[in-house]
Amino acid sequence: MLKKIVSISGKPGLYQVISQGKNMLIVESLTDKKRLPAHASEKVVALGDIAMFTQGEDKPLAEILEAMKQQENGAQASIDPKADAETLRAYFAGLVPDFDRDRVYPTDIKKLIQWYNCLIACGITDFSTKEEEEETAEAPQA
Repeated sequence: MLKKIVSISGKPGLYQVISQGKNMLIVESLTDKKRLPAHASEKVVALGDIAMFTQGEDKPLAEILEAMKQQENGAQASIDPKADAETLRAYFAGLVPDFDRDRVYPTDIKKLIQWYNCLIACGITDFSTKEEEEETAEAPQA
């Protein structure tokens, strides 16, 4: 599911990919359901492609969102995304104890919390990527 949910640089919120054109994507806002084009010149990143820095291997966003869902019992985040930097880092350390404190900034944690709250508010609670990997593996090779 996270492969079809994207963030567009410079635009607030999250979007679901509806269709793909020659030099653009047609996306729909998760919050107000308005459709708009995302041109090739805009930085569009699928949530399924994002990972957070740790001391070891980078941790996929899907795993972090799943950990948040478990900690919050499927509800909105208990922390305000506008909290101070130390509060945000303490909260994130509860989710990912070995996160890289030099490369994961408070703004990254804020964005993560906002995305999580947006996904939960829109009823998207399945953060696993296993189904997408299976679909890709089962697709016939040409």
